[in-house]
Amino acid sequence: MGYNTPVVPSPRPSRESTPTEPPFEAAAARRALSVFFLSGMLMAFPGAILPAWGYHLSSNYDRVGHYFLAICLGILISVKAAPWLLARKNIRFVLILGCALASASFVYLALVLPPASSWWRFGGMILVGLSSGLLTSAAFHIVAPAYHHDPAATVNLAGAMFGLGCLVMALLVAGAYYVYTVASILILTALIPGFLTGIYARSRFPAAAPEPEPSWHKLWDDSRSLGAVLFTLLLFFQFGNEWSLAGWLTLFLIQRIGVSPETSLKLLAFYWLALLVGRFAAQWLLPRVSHGRLLIGSATAAMVGCLILISTNNRFGAGAGILFVGWGFSVIYPLVVEKIGHRFPYYRPGFFNGIFSFGMTAGFLAPWTLGFLADAWGIQAVMALPMAGTVMVFLLLVLLWLETRLTSAQ
Repeated sequence: MGYNTPVVPSPRPSRESTPTEPPFEAAAARRALSVFFLSGMLMAFPGAILPAWGYHLSSNYDRVGHYFLAICLGILISVKAAPWLLARKNIRFVLILGCALASASFVYLALVLPPASSWWRFGGMILVGLSSGLLTSAAFHIVAPAYHHDPAATVNLAGAMFGLGCLVMALLVAGAYYVYTVASILILTALIPGFLTGIYARSRFPAAAPEPEPSWHKLWDDSRSLGAVLFTLLLFFQFGNEWSLAGWLTLFLIQRIGVSPETSLKLLAFYWLALLVGRFAAQWLLPRVSHGRLLIGSATAAMVGCLILISTNNRFGAGAGILFVGWGFSVIYPLVVEKIGHRFPYYRPGFFNGIFSFGMTAGFLAPWTLGFLADAWGIQAVMALPMAGTVMVFLLLVLLWLETRLTSAQ
């Protein structure tokens, strides 16, 4: 992959240093896990902060949806900015810039709290999405060797750290909801990327090795492939399902079931915990259970969880539905990435290249769409879209399994 060797190589490796000093790439890869953690905090921020901004007391669902659109715009900007910066600077520069933007975005949002116009907060959300995209792109460059060696395990571990960041964000806001002001919560959150900025400034990272993009001819051939179309649609619906639930769960639980904002945030943290535990369980199950059965089982669990959330009227039912949905969602993406890696070797998650740009980025538009649906049909529409999306994921998994069997036979 063209990574740099250690700066001070020893002509004769020392017996004492060999076991204790990790290789340069391994040490950098471990630092990349903290990047995924911070990125998870950033992406979970909208769903956790909405009750603190008072949107559970109103029905301005279209404005809530626009916050997710702003996050998506920031990610799309990072898709172009990250490769340009990595080619002209280095990974450490991109990490420092991403952390600085994240810290600045939280400080800025602390200055434009309601009753200030929501348009001011849209700009802060764009910065949140931009910083998350920059950090994720740099992190995937660092862990690229591990990804090519074992795609499913690498994405599973990265997803676990990402989920841990989401969990910490929900717990942070829940724990401080009745203790600190909203501005204090945001300033406290800004300290985390600020602290990591100093850590990365003193760290060394491998050079970002440029990877050749697939030719337009290859992309055109794959765009006409049934397998590529199914993969793209599967990513679209799966990402839409995960972030629709994560973004709107607190408002749904408060307005539909009648729980307090603090309880809704704790249930949101339980959703992230279910996803996190599912990542580790999937890591253990991957070499032991048929991947096809695991995919079908996880899709079925997600469907059952959505049905429970749609029909329940109490906290126990909400917890049970969240548990099923969290387990179902936690397994699907790592296994899909593994299949993509085998069928399309040039695919790299986090860089949004090729036809998968549509599947990876458009999934973040689903929570924005929910704003219009909830505005027209009420808050119950929040669970209707993930339920329909889960059914689509299930059908696409069946079609993908059939297409793979036919392709293998040929």
